[in-house]
Amino acid sequence: MEQMFLAKSIALSLMAALSMSAQETKDRRWAISNGSITANYRLAASTQRFRLDSIVDAVTGARWAAPTDSAVSPINLTTDAGTIDGRTPMILRASRLESIAQGGTRTQIVLRDSAEQFEFTLDLEVWPQHPAVRQSLQVVPLAQAVVIRAADFMPWQFSAAGGPYRTFQVNQWAIIPQPVNFEPIEMKLSPAGVAQTVSSGSGATQCAWLALRDRQDRGLFWGWEFDGRAEVSIRHDARRDRLTVSSEITGLNHPVAAGEPFEVPASFIGVFHGDWDEAGYRTQRFAETAIAAAAPGGVRFPYAVWDSWGYQKEIDEVVLRRNAELAAQAGIELFVVDLGWAPQMGDWVEDPKKFPSGLKALARYVHSLGMKFGLHFVPTEAAPASAVLREHPDWVSSETYHYHGAVSLCPGHKPVREWVLKEVLKIIDNYEVDWILQDGQTLVKFCNRKDHTHAADDSNYSNSVDGIDWIVAEARRLRPNTVWENCANGGSMMTFKMLRNYVTSITNDASGSLGARQGMFGATFPFPPRYADRYMPDSKLNAYVTRSFMFGGPWVFMNRLPEMSDDDLRFAQSEVARFKGFRDEVRDGKIFHLSARPNEGVVDAVQTLEGGEAVAVVTRDQATAPRFVLRLRGLDEAQLYTVTFADDPRVLTMSGQQLMEQGVPINFEEFRDAEIVYARPVHP
Repeated sequence: MEQMFLAKSIALSLMAALSMSAQETKDRRWAISNGSITANYRLAASTQRFRLDSIVDAVTGARWAAPTDSAVSPINLTTDAGTIDGRTPMILRASRLESIAQGGTRTQIVLRDSAEQFEFTLDLEVWPQHPAVRQSLQVVPLAQAVVIRAADFMPWQFSAAGGPYRTFQVNQWAIIPQPVNFEPIEMKLSPAGVAQTVSSGSGATQCAWLALRDRQDRGLFWGWEFDGRAEVSIRHDARRDRLTVSSEITGLNHPVAAGEPFEVPASFIGVFHGDWDEAGYRTQRFAETAIAAAAPGGVRFPYAVWDSWGYQKEIDEVVLRRNAELAAQAGIELFVVDLGWAPQMGDWVEDPKKFPSGLKALARYVHSLGMKFGLHFVPTEAAPASAVLREHPDWVSSETYHYHGAVSLCPGHKPVREWVLKEVLKIIDNYEVDWILQDGQTLVKFCNRKDHTHAADDSNYSNSVDGIDWIVAEARRLRPNTVWENCANGGSMMTFKMLRNYVTSITNDASGSLGARQGMFGATFPFPPRYADRYMPDSKLNAYVTRSFMFGGPWVFMNRLPEMSDDDLRFAQSEVARFKGFRDEVRDGKIFHLSARPNEGVVDAVQTLEGGEAVAVVTRDQATAPRFVLRLRGLDEAQLYTVTFADDPRVLTMSGQQLMEQGVPINFEEFRDAEIVYARPVHP
């Protein structure tokens, strides 16, 4: 099937390339298609303007057409020399088609403005069976150096005949300036042209994702690959028949030398038909194929993890060795030593008092127990008394973010990023590290220092693209067997650029059972479930606690294992085995949010469906009634299913129609309780 889609995509793109040999009086047209979506672009012969004509859902036939008088183009930027957009005459320099990873195809269109001041390379990429198009743009000034002052990476405009519209976005994690924890937000889009805005990136409020659907549940979704601060706005002007999306990179003032490239952040647009779970599913599957860092360990990922933060900084090799023994017995696969292994942040060597045998010896012991070894690392912070700050006090950012008393370094400053890279490579090599738990408060720093290599008024773009993104990408390139987990004192950098560099991300930072479910619930709309890992703080274990952390990405224990009873350790071992029993279905399946957002006083439920098999985790959080009727979704109505439970001894046989319409009664024994429900097809 994938080969058929690929052949169709190549054939359509070749037709577009062949049409370029037509007479100069004809428009140049490109149809970027894979059988699931078609994006039509045109360079008009009469005006020499390059623009999008339409996005078409090739399955349903839904067409999102640009207004005939629209001047919106994928090329939309402002420099100190002026603005270049859909009104700027363009000259076609080249167009080519090529195959890319994962069976995808790339159509590359190279244009110059008519004055030949700039060259633009636009890449449009599609993958079989994914109804989305990824676009990226490289800009090269030809004649002289320029300063890029604005670059719209989400320039879209459509006729708005399908209104009224609803939009959907999700917060990320933050405590300051106000607490947010992955709240899903559905809103009506005003037809009066009032903008709704998504504020994304490191330290911002929302995830870098937006979905929209009309009254017939035909929809669009967008995601963008930028870790710095950005704002994406969407407007519906019914009077002018316009649905407009635009973006702004905060504080962009990026100098670019003649002949050097400037990378506009990549983004994607997709089509769907259905509810917000469908929009999320289409986004997640596309992101796994086209963007996300490869998951380690095949079906063994997401990992069951132990992390030392239950001891905070009071760790040493004796404590950690004993915990490693018990973790391995419980079925833990990754053992992470958190903050406190080094003398202080910035001095990235083991503390000899805590590790007289050396940290490498601990790593080898962990490996001998069959687990991978991970270390906590803070790339952009250093203690005031650290050697790096004594030697280079000028490396600090102009704003400090007060992470555990540290001073913030500026990763956009070239000497800083090179030093950080050297340090993390040394750590990986010296201590045989399989996993880096990156941490820190606000990874993209604000810095307006004039003695740094970045422009003083360009810290947002420079500290992102040339800073933290460069560091992680280079470390992964040079040490490909070591993978990275995103943490920014919690999940406060939830972007699709983050997906490209990291194999998972924390949602919220050890926020308890309810907070963990809330974070997972919201994060599993825009992001693949493996990007919703949860830290389980040290607590008494029971079904309510463990199953609050079981659904999503890596499940991270922070319990002091030697202090647990034998019964508790056996229970932990059995729960880890349950987690491993369905983690691949969660990772690869379609997520259904079966209830409202988790909260006290109610029952919440979330389900995955993969290969015809369904698994749901149902949690009672002080709900008055001890009984809840669970209605699964996405099943084959005519198929018979065997229904079993983690705790309830019942074994039921029900049709898909019964499971979805009548539902299954769940009986809870405790005021706070949780059950796992499995529905497996009955095969003759």
